[in-house]
Amino acid sequence: MIRLKRVGKTYEMGGETIRALDRVNFEIRKGDFIAIVGPSGSGKSTLMNILGLLDVPDVGTYQLDGIDVGSLSDNRLAAIRNEKIGFIFQSFNLLGKLTALENVKLPLSYTGVRAKEADARARMQLAQVGLAGREHHLPSQLSGGQQQRVAIARALVCKPEIILADEPTGALDSRTGVEIMDVFKRLHAEGQTIVLITHNPELAEEADRVVRIADGLIQEMERGRHAV
Repeated sequence: MIRLKRVGKTYEMGGETIRALDRVNFEIRKGDFIAIVGPSGSGKSTLMNILGLLDVPDVGTYQLDGIDVGSLSDNRLAAIRNEKIGFIFQSFNLLGKLTALENVKLPLSYTGVRAKEADARARMQLAQVGLAGREHHLPSQLSGGQQQRVAIARALVCKPEIILADEPTGALDSRTGVEIMDVFKRLHAEGQTIVLITHNPELAEEADRVVRIADGLIQEMERGRHAV
């Protein structure tokens, strides 16, 4: 599905060159549940941005379904991103003036899906994450955990091949965080490919495969404690 080969990324900050990723080799297979764990500044967010086609590497190759994405135009990258990748962020990124249903439907407005089908798909995804009956609530009328469930439904509504979740429990209390992780585990059990970015080693252990990153280098890969 995804293969990175000797991928590197550097940034210039205050006249200094920062090596965010140092020739990383990494592979994601269909149906994987992978946690990428590391401290702040380790390179995990840069890795996620590259995986999500939000940034491009300076060196190395990135293949997605056998296609070298480095050869694609910005418009083609955006189309692939919308079609194949669903994003979930720590801060939810919901539009405050839109209802839960409208937030979930929003990505479909860029795909040409008809309004009736978009409405049905959004309602189905909200029900799947336990929010049936809250379709017309604004984000301000929902708890943090419920807002993150809306964000998960929004990420799923375009039927992406892969979900990239960046610190999805970081803004939640521990109990609600466990509930959100249960949603991810259920989605994985249903065949969804998930990559979870976290600084929390305990959370990372819920995945099937744990990738530890520091100083832009993948230090080790291991099986999560619930891997089968």
